Amino acid sequence: MTADDEWLQVESLDLDAQGVAHDAQGKVVFIEGALPGERVQVRVTRRKAQWEQAVMSALQRESAQRVRPACPHFGLHAGACGGCKMQHLHPAAQVAVKQRVLEDQLWHLGKVRAERVLRPIEGPAWGYRRRARLSVRHVPKKGGVLVGFHERKSSYVADMSRCEVLPGAVSALLPALRALVATMDARDRVPQIEVAVGDAADGVVVALVLRHLEPLGAGDLARLRAFAREHGVQWWLQPKGPETVHRLDDDGPELAYALPEFGVVMPFRPTDFTQVNHAVNRVLVVRALGLLGVRPGERVIDWFCGLGNFALPLARLGGEVLGVEGSAALVQRARDNAARNGLAPRTRFEARNLFEIDAVALAELGAAARWLVDPPREGAFALVKSLVDLQRDAPVGWTPPRRIVYVSCNPSTLARDAGLLVHQGGWRCSAAAAVNMFPHTAHVESLAVFDRL
Repeated sequence: MTADDEWLQVESLDLDAQGVAHDAQGKVVFIEGALPGERVQVRVTRRKAQWEQAVMSALQRESAQRVRPACPHFGLHAGACGGCKMQHLHPAAQVAVKQRVLEDQLWHLGKVRAERVLRPIEGPAWGYRRRARLSVRHVPKKGGVLVGFHERKSSYVADMSRCEVLPGAVSALLPALRALVATMDARDRVPQIEVAVGDAADGVVVALVLRHLEPLGAGDLARLRAFAREHGVQWWLQPKGPETVHRLDDDGPELAYALPEFGVVMPFRPTDFTQVNHAVNRVLVVRALGLLGVRPGERVIDWFCGLGNFALPLARLGGEVLGVEGSAALVQRARDNAARNGLAPRTRFEARNLFEIDAVALAELGAAARWLVDPPREGAFALVKSLVDLQRDAPVGWTPPRRIVYVSCNPSTLARDAGLLVHQGGWRCSAAAAVNMFPHTAHVESLAVFDRL
């Protein structure tokens, strides 16, 4: 049992950005707020037979990578915002930690080592978050309405006046949003405001999606319209599920994000999945497509293609692109985006359940020299297994891809799928890189390149 007056040497960070140490009896202690190289005392909050969880209570030797957090709402204190976990660690050190996490996961879970570890993909450390889901609560005991992220390890809403990872224009809206909701008749029936920021020729477009649990009265609608005029935002209303989202008023610019390196502009709805960090996404697309190396006229498949984030730039480079996604509605949106950008002749989009695909269905979609795989957190196990199975008994004319670029938002499922590709499929992991899509959080995104042996 770790004593309160025992000094612990912090050895590393875990996947949740907690310091890892061992006490005098050799038990593992996970410590919130502690960094590698530091010597700390702790207050234990949870005890198990093999490990303990604790909060740092005293710091004797400070890491050279410790920095002062930019946000006043960050910390270990009661009521601290839980949106960020690593603001106390220098941004460059955060990236190094995420690179190590990627390498460790590939090896420990997949028994795979990348032949080359590429330079991490980075972008701005602050003001980067163009999508956010803000909770709303009317709490008279705390002075009225709260709008923000949840408190650390709590369902309560943090009392926030600003947010350093949101774009400045959005962060500045937080006090005004609190004041607005406080005046609404439906303030106790408004649980959430979702934020989406799009590109515009003269700056950005800010869309706010108001989740409301009962129809809004004329007075509340008038208040929303007045707020939109004053602050230059657009309101969308969500009375039920995401499919019910609609504009309050039809005037104003559309939401879109741009990939200017490829001359591509893609409209989106504020509840669509788009990358949170547009700046890093632009770098990621350039890097991934450069690694994929598609030649003009070469067939390529973009699995989990979404709105066309990779498929449309691939077509712009001259590839003959098949985009595959699980939703027929999303496939139609990708087709519309291809037509809007003049890329319909080079693209085809199909709806398939990629979590249940088998070797037969995979063969029906045809062979391609190169694959781009960009799955959700669950990974692409069914797709990868189908590829391994198919090449063992391939039909005439079908050949496996020579190169796969796998973009991942979960290093654990990437490692699992990499192990299958390498140990059963005959690929080698020729390169891997961390992607710092979410600075100041423990979230690790990455990409890996697989080539046929």
